[in-house]
Order: sequence, then C-alpha cells, then structure tokens
Amino acid sequence: MSVSKFQPRLLTLALAFAGVLFVAPLLWMLATSFKPEDQAASASLRLLPDPASSTFSQAQDNYTQVWNDPAIRFPLYFRNTLVVAVLGVVGMTLSSAVVAYGLSRIRWRGQSAVFATILFTMMIPFPVIMVPLYLVFRELGWIGTLKPLWVPSWFGGAFSIFLLRQFFLGIPKELDEAARVDGMNHWSIFWRIIVPLSRPALAVVALFHFIAIWNDFLAPMLFLTKPEQFTLALGLQMYQSKAGLTPWNLLMAASTLVALPVLLLFALTQRTLIRGISGEGLKE
Repeated sequence: MSVSKFQPRLLTLALAFAGVLFVAPLLWMLATSFKPEDQAASASLRLLPDPASSTFSQAQDNYTQVWNDPAIRFPLYFRNTLVVAVLGVVGMTLSSAVVAYGLSRIRWRGQSAVFATILFTMMIPFPVIMVPLYLVFRELGWIGTLKPLWVPSWFGGAFSIFLLRQFFLGIPKELDEAARVDGMNHWSIFWRIIVPLSRPALAVVALFHFIAIWNDFLAPMLFLTKPEQFTLALGLQMYQSKAGLTPWNLLMAASTLVALPVLLLFALTQRTLIRGISGEGLKE
C-alpha cells in the first residue's frame, strides 16, 4: 500500500488526538463540578463522584449553590455581561460592515492607505492603549459604567473590517451595476444585496466578538469600579479568591456556567462559521 493512502488516516488520527487534548480540560472541569468538595480536591482521576449514583444530586447542589451564592451574584453578572455582549456585537457587526463596504465596493482616493492603517492597528495590543483610553473615558465620565465595554465596538474593529472586506470582494460587482440600473443607491445596495449575501461572514464577526467580550477580563477590571457592575469574568475571579479558599467543585461549576453560553453558541453556529471563513456562502 502506497504512502499516499496512509496520509488521510494519519491526518484523521492526528486531528482526533488534537481534539482529545482540547476536550480533556473541558471534560475534567465538567466532571469536577459534579463532585463534593473533598473528592474534587483529591488526586483521584475518577470522572464521576463516589458513589456514582449521587452524580445528579451532587451536581444539582453545586450548581444551585453557585447560582444563589451572594459572593458571585451570578444572575446579576450574567445580565451585565449579556448586555455588554449584545450591544457590542450589534455595534461591531454593523459598523465593520459599513466600513468594509466602503473599502470594497466604492473607489476613492486614499483607499489603500486607509485600509493599510486599519490593518496596522491590529498589531497594537490593548495594554499599549489602555492608559490613553482610560484618560479619554475618564474625561467623558464613563469610568464606573458599562459604556467603555461596548461603545468602542460601534467604531468597528480591524479584524472584522478585514474579514468582511475580503468577503465583499468575492461578491460579483455586476450585481451592483444591475442595482444601479434599477435606481438603487449605495445604501440600498448595501442593505438589500450585500448584507443578505454576507450573512455567513457577518455571523463569524458576531460570534468572534461575542466570545471576545464574554471572556474579556482586562477591560472590565480597568473600567468598572462597583461590584454591581461586574461581568462574569470579574465575578469568577472574585469567587476564586473568596475568603482565601478555593472550593474546586463550586469553582468548576461556576466556570462551566460561564463557558456554557459560548460553547452552545459555537455548536449552533458551527456550519455558518465554516461557511463564513471559507467563503462557501457565495457559492450557493
């Protein structure tokens, strides 16, 4: 048997091994959230609590305790994070799409320089600009509010603009010309032609930004000052250091609740995500 016939099998085996490496921490986190505190802190590799028949009741106790624990105020932090994520996703998707349309479907002087500048900003890490941002938001009176976490999203993002621009360039420009013959302007072309054809790419932008906001820890720690404004990332860190102790079973239950919305969202939009990244949606 030739070597080429073994390559697909080797690739499948390597991908399966990599998949196990990525899934193992999530599986261990979920298993630990089902255990009582003494078993969660032990060195045993058992996935289920001992006895296994107590798995459901112990999991129910752990998750109920986490949800109702006043130290983390999970429902409040969940609401704060959801508000920031929804507003940020809407702003990032709309603003980036408008900018990407101007960079891909309209020709104007300085277009290449502006696009290069946008790409250059991708190389600037957040810690470099967080002090100037803090000073700006302090002058606006936004420190101690949720506005610094979602308002900047309404000015677009470099990666989102780049992704949408490349997707828009794959849409035949003959559609624009036909629309202009019918009397449509750029705004109508954008909403009635480009946006419907770009739903997979827009879904990718929305999903990536949702995950970024949901997991963000540095920005909320920098701009939020009151516990009732905290997001889940801050609440989880505060819960971990509560009273100087770490109840690992409850901490893993809280971590599972924090990660669950992202995992569910990714599972529901997996096919759309692949279509948006590969540009497959244009072929249908």
